Amino acid sequence: MKKLLTPFNVLIVLFIASFSSAMAITGVQAEKEQLIADFERAKAFSLEYMEAMPADNYSFKPTEDIRSFAEQFLHLAGANYGLTAMVAGVTNPMDGKNLEKLDEYKSKEATMKAVRESYDFVIATLQDMSAEQLAEEVKLFNAFTLSKGQGFAKIFEHATHHRGQSTIYLRLKGVTPPAEKLF
Repeated sequence: MKKLLTPFNVLIVLFIASFSSAMAITGVQAEKEQLIADFERAKAFSLEYMEAMPADNYSFKPTEDIRSFAEQFLHLAGANYGLTAMVAGVTNPMDGKNLEKLDEYKSKEATMKAVRESYDFVIATLQDMSAEQLAEEVKLFNAFTLSKGQGFAKIFEHATHHRGQSTIYLRLKGVTPPAEKLF
């Protein structure tokens, strides 16, 4: 019977393990670069949506019991800050502020600035994280365990959801929404 744990076999196993680990980090690095590109695109797309809506319609609500157009985007901005801070374990510069409830943010200019800066925060935070950090697990809302990279994907999904809702606001005001930006 042959001896399985020869020094050569141990070296081969260690080589494969280190190669696999390096490949996993390379994959996370590619994920990071894609996330940054996606958030840059989402930022531009969100700003196009906000630019399309006339300033005097920022307070428009399709029904009284839902958010105004400005509040939709201020909610998106607040979540960009809060979720990014939670996922990455960094300080939320808007901690304690509910942007969608503060009148100072509800003008077209102020809403656009808040959204632009929230995306800048997400992107800068991502850029400062290593591939190893993005692979780390985090628990969100004491209920969901996922990698930090997956957490950023959820932030992106949340923003897409609220921007998508604002399409109806634009249509109800006779504004054609910007063309889709999938790539």
